[in-house]
Amino acid sequence: MIAASDRFGPWADGLDRTERVARLRSLRAITRLSLGPRGHAFVETLRQAETDLDQLEPALRQLDALAALDRRSVLCSFAALHRPAV
Repeated sequence: MIAASDRFGPWADGLDRTERVARLRSLRAITRLSLGPRGHAFVETLRQAETDLDQLEPALRQLDALAALDRRSVLCSFAALHRPAV
């Protein structure tokens, strides 16, 4: 079960399939570009989560397991990309 504090991005409640896949793909691209090979396992789990929702929780655990600076870099880029238009 995903904690309420972790329900953001592709883990948010109420997303339709298309939006969830879009968020997974953007997070995957950000991770690949920011971390390179260090993020390989996380990138692969994000890819699997596009078609298997059971992979969402393992992906979240892998995000949490990233080194602090890597995690911050990925999350800041994701937040900037998905910032609402003003």
